[in-house]
Amino acid sequence: MDMNDILNRWDKVQADEKRKQKESGKNQISNKKANAPTPEEKAMAKNHLPDFDEENNKKINPMELWLRRYGTVDKDKMIEETEQRQKQSDRNHLREMRIEARIDLHGLRQDEAEFKLNSFVSDCQRKGIKKILIVHGKGIHTTGSDPVLGELVRKFIERDKRLGMSGHPDRNMGGNGATWVIIK
Repeated sequence: MDMNDILNRWDKVQADEKRKQKESGKNQISNKKANAPTPEEKAMAKNHLPDFDEENNKKINPMELWLRRYGTVDKDKMIEETEQRQKQSDRNHLREMRIEARIDLHGLRQDEAEFKLNSFVSDCQRKGIKKILIVHGKGIHTTGSDPVLGELVRKFIERDKRLGMSGHPDRNMGGNGATWVIIK
């Protein structure tokens, strides 16, 4: 129901009142304030506009009304999250990130290397470090066919849920003998 409907109903009620007064032949003079409805007018208005009266009696907190109408959106936070997602997904950005910590596993046995690597990742995560370098060597002194520590590091990265994207740095940082890892 809009204001135009209300005004049309009011005009109709007023016209009915005037018609009734003319038919009765009386011109009533009352001591009421100007524009104040009489008890009869109030009763007629209730009969004609019951939903209007109920809407007027509802009280709502102005802050609640504003929040319902406009809602709450933290635009700065949304922009920040979008930029963060774009940076995380951009592989070039991850490659160019500065390495904040490094560990060298040369000369360690597999069990020692895994224990040391686990504690190193825990420390880095606690300190808020995002990119680490794990130097495991190329395995040229290993007896057998495959480098032992390189395979251990690869499996460790795949298993550990704290670790994300990884790759090999360029030749001057260790090449295939090292692996950089992003900590989630």
